[in-house]
Amino acid sequence: MLDILMKIFGRSEKKSAQTAKERLQVVLIHDRASVAPEFMDQMKDELIAVASKYMDLNKNGMEISLANDSESVALVVNIPVNSLHHSKKK
Repeated sequence: MLDILMKIFGRSEKKSAQTAKERLQVVLIHDRASVAPEFMDQMKDELIAVASKYMDLNKNGMEISLANDSESVALVVNIPVNSLHHSKKK
C-alpha cells in the first residue's frame, strides 16, 4: 500500500539502502516467526494461483512478508493487479 502511495506522489524509485533495509526486515521477521523461505515461496505460488482466477496480476511485482509485534504475526501481501476478470454470475 505504501509503495502505491509513493508512486502516486512521485517517489517511484527506492534507494538501494532503503531496499536493503526492507529486505533485512523481512529476513528478521521470517526468522522470528520461524518460517522457512521455501514455505513462503510455496505460499506465494498458491496465492498467485488463487488470485489469478479473478485478476490479471503482475506476478513480478508481488511482495509477501510477515509482520509481527509482541502479540501477533500478520501476513502482508502486495499484489499489483493489471485488470479484473469480468464474468457473469450464474
